[in-house]
Amino acid sequence: MSRLFGSVRSRATLGATLVVAVALVAAGAAVLLSLRANLTGEAGTRAERSAQAVASELAARIPLDKLSGLDAEDVPVQIVDEDGVLLAASEDLERISGTGTAEVTPAPTRSGADDDRDREDDDRDDDSGRSGDDESLEPGEIAQGASYTNGTATIDGDTEDYRFAAVQVETPDRGRLTVHAGSPLAAEHSAVGTALTAMLIGFPLLLGVVAGVTWLVTGRALRPVEGIRREMAAITASEDLPRRVPEPATHDEIARLARTTNATLAALEASVERQRRFVADASHELRSPIASLRTQLEVAAAHPELLDLDGAVEDTVRLQNLAGDLLLLARLDAGERPVGTRVDLAVLAREEAAGREGVTVEAEPVEVSGSRGQLGRVLANLLDNAERHARERITVTVRRVGGEAVVGVADDGEGVAEADRERIFERFVRLDAARSRDDGGAGLGLAIARDVAVRHGGTLTAGAAPAGGALFELRLPLAGAEA
Repeated sequence: MSRLFGSVRSRATLGATLVVAVALVAAGAAVLLSLRANLTGEAGTRAERSAQAVASELAARIPLDKLSGLDAEDVPVQIVDEDGVLLAASEDLERISGTGTAEVTPAPTRSGADDDRDREDDDRDDDSGRSGDDESLEPGEIAQGASYTNGTATIDGDTEDYRFAAVQVETPDRGRLTVHAGSPLAAEHSAVGTALTAMLIGFPLLLGVVAGVTWLVTGRALRPVEGIRREMAAITASEDLPRRVPEPATHDEIARLARTTNATLAALEASVERQRRFVADASHELRSPIASLRTQLEVAAAHPELLDLDGAVEDTVRLQNLAGDLLLLARLDAGERPVGTRVDLAVLAREEAAGREGVTVEAEPVEVSGSRGQLGRVLANLLDNAERHARERITVTVRRVGGEAVVGVADDGEGVAEADRERIFERFVRLDAARSRDDGGAGLGLAIARDVAVRHGGTLTAGAAPAGGALFELRLPLAGAEA
């Protein structure tokens, strides 16, 4: 079952079909109940009219054997007195139920003396204050409204269901009588049965149409998704990251999914390419000092008097610094978050500038939240870069601007060309003037500085200094400003 409905297409089809089925069943039940209630109400109205007609004749003192309502076809009528004794019934009535009086044969006609005694007894009862059954009626008056019941009646051998209406009438000579008249419910049963048959045939067909249309529509709507899935599977199998998934010409969610997927693939391709360049550049940078150190050691092994100890130490330190830079970049790429401690940038700037010639610090106390070690590394890298390019003077400024701490490192060197002001922050990028072992590093210092700044929620940009050299500006949010 889980595999049968394991696709969005099958689940959507099943869900739509179930919703429509529930709606159809509810609507069909409401229609049938409404139809039955209306037809039953109409039958009750007809039965009440028949009972009212017979009651009118009784109120007019028409004898029981002269009542025209007893001769109506398919309309069973019963007339009973207050004691429930049947006085008259339709001629062809053979059996009846639902009226409270099952007799179909009237009681024997009583003598006039008996009738007179009954009337005298009724008069005495009325004089003693008896008000009647449910409603006080004057002689010849018919009660308003009727009571309704359902039952059956057999007329000329045919048994059918009927809706009975009971109407009370106060007669001048027989007291209060009750007239039961029925109306057949065959039309109601036929209409309800026809409607039910139509629903039982039509609903499954309609559900089949709904399921088929939903299956086709969802299949057409999900076709681009399947195309995206196949292309992603092919890209994953071939590792051909320059490939892209097809983008539908629509403006719906699937088109946005395709565009987002392509953007993700582009970012992944750029990341992989950057990683490949990083590995290649790291290998290149490591090869030179390792080869140099090996050469010196081999020469020293063969000719100990020719050992360049200072050069070996220098190459070893270079390797150590390069390994530390690569390790820090790996931690930053892994998403390492700085420890949220308060750091006074003015104090940090003075510490990093201490012992460096030609460095002037102009700082006011400004606190930020972050890693003291990483922020110190940023200032150290900026000062190292400034020392390599400055002629005589380096200026470090720390100030507060709005909700940010701004650290500027300016030199009086040749500056950075506008075209190179973003490129110098790429890894292993060194301008021509900084490519020698003596004057330049591995090209990771500014890249590390920008990555640390970004991890601290700030920015690092390069520009022109007032003295004509380069100006590197670090902006960080003040401590507490993140909230």
